[in-house]
Amino acid sequence: MQVAELISTIEEIAPLEAAASWDISGLQVAALRQEVSSVAVCLDPTPQSVRQSLDLGAQFILSHHPLTLKPALPAKLDAYHEVLRLLIRADVPLYAAHTSLDVNPCGPVGWLAADLKLVNLTVLEPVPSTIEGRILGYGLAGDLPQPQTVEHIIRALESILDLSTATLSGPPPAKIHRLAYCTGSGSSLLAAAHKAGAQLFITGDVKYHTALDAEIPLLDVGHHSLEEEMMRRLCHVLQQRCNGLTVHFVPSASPFRTVALS
Repeated sequence: MQVAELISTIEEIAPLEAAASWDISGLQVAALRQEVSSVAVCLDPTPQSVRQSLDLGAQFILSHHPLTLKPALPAKLDAYHEVLRLLIRADVPLYAAHTSLDVNPCGPVGWLAADLKLVNLTVLEPVPSTIEGRILGYGLAGDLPQPQTVEHIIRALESILDLSTATLSGPPPAKIHRLAYCTGSGSSLLAAAHKAGAQLFITGDVKYHTALDAEIPLLDVGHHSLEEEMMRRLCHVLQQRCNGLTVHFVPSASPFRTVALS
């Protein structure tokens, strides 16, 4: 498959024009190669994920998070330098679908809504788009098939997510008819979730004062949890769309760990 054709397929799923102005979605590291037969998909382009991708024979790496939001000269022997060294030596391009993927509710970011069978979906923070017939934006709110307790929802999430560092804040939860979520760091959308009628908001990276002032229950599952599964789903989408292309998913673990005291 031509690299240009693969990038075009990715950008149908993650429209680059809708990415946030502060973001650096798109090609991160260029390569001379024009054709690829094997792709690796990962959440973060860390040295470990890049090495694992190359060990799998990947000729193209697709990550969610960019290599850096502040490009700089590789003047230090750090992770940034190591990733550049690995990619350039192997002649393997790196592409990041970051906010370009986040804003497409019909793409892999909508996986939780699909798994929970949410209906009457609305986008929490729409963004301008010239793509006809597609509403793009961050976060989703939707109605559950039937009212559920927060405990029941958490048990359902436990079967597909790592909730070992999850926290619950806000007022005591009642039965939930409608919930909202935003992958990654989405606590700034809490007010929008409340306005959309959500009785529970699921996201990551919740700060103290946000939790303290929350008007609805707020479930912080961590930045890693929802996005790791999103990228796993993106891997499946590419497998279906790119005939003849081998697509590997490279799993990762959250950098946060629970404290176990003996």
